[in-house]
Amino acid sequence: MHVEPWAWILLVALIVTMLSIDFFGHIRKAHEPGLKEASLWSVSYVSVALLFGLVVLWEWGGDFAVQYYSGYITELSLSVDNLFVFVLIMTSFRVPRKYQQKVLLVGIIIALALRTVFILAGATVVNHFSFVFYIFGAFLIYTAITQLKSNDDEEGSGDNLAVRLTRKVFPTTEGYVDDHLTTRVDGRRHVTPMLIVMIAIGSADLLFAVDSIPAIFGLTQEVFLIFAANAFSLMGLRQMFFVIDGLLDKLVYLNYGLAGILAFIGSKLVLHALHENELGFINGGQPWEVIPEPTTVVSLVAIVGILLVTTVTSLTFGKKRAAGAAASAEAPERSLHR
Repeated sequence: MHVEPWAWILLVALIVTMLSIDFFGHIRKAHEPGLKEASLWSVSYVSVALLFGLVVLWEWGGDFAVQYYSGYITELSLSVDNLFVFVLIMTSFRVPRKYQQKVLLVGIIIALALRTVFILAGATVVNHFSFVFYIFGAFLIYTAITQLKSNDDEEGSGDNLAVRLTRKVFPTTEGYVDDHLTTRVDGRRHVTPMLIVMIAIGSADLLFAVDSIPAIFGLTQEVFLIFAANAFSLMGLRQMFFVIDGLLDKLVYLNYGLAGILAFIGSKLVLHALHENELGFINGGQPWEVIPEPTTVVSLVAIVGILLVTTVTSLTFGKKRAAGAAASAEAPERSLHR
């Protein structure tokens, strides 16, 4: 895929424009977005991402368009897991509802900057050392297994290393000072919890980047497409947070769906590594085409299929399971009141 400089300039300009509209035209006045507002903005972000795929189709062809859409859908689905952690961090820091949009936007900008570094580093490694696909594949399969045993409360406090270092280095106010990041107390500059929670959101995303960056490299090795898919999936998270904030607990089988996606892509990476094999202790250092590698179209169908099955089962069988658990929990209480 040959990408001219103008394409990079237009992509970066589009992302900066969208962020500017958000920052200066939308969240400048602190407010709590309603469901209608959040839904309209979410649809707008998804529409831009989908239209970008048509540009890829027009300029570079169908195969690269499918790679982009596969990457975007994968990143977006993995990003839903981010929302669980974002909800927990917001709750932990008791962020006032009207300030949550600003926290999320700045946190997402931090995450986008950090992911760009990850993508560039990953592309350099992949281009020079093909054996890294074995490592990526094994890591994703391992992550898929851990997803089956995941606990939503693991990252609930948001008290990660970056947050602890910030609190240790800078004096911090006890409460929020409107939506200010810093303020003066007794003539000395203090940071506020607003800045701390932004750092928590941005740095917590690093944990997800460790999973999602190898995952998208399993679908495409084109840096342009990887960056675009990551950028569009991250920017849509802010409004998606307010749309599905109350629906996250209904996706009870989400961890199984994410495990399925990660396991599929991990297996695809291992197969790709075998096809490009250069390790002497595997098949004498020669490529080993044991099983055909899934095409980009097969990958896209598999990812969408897993997500559909996960959503349907969560909203049907999962809903019945939750209702049954609630009834079981109420039964002892009724017996105690008799």
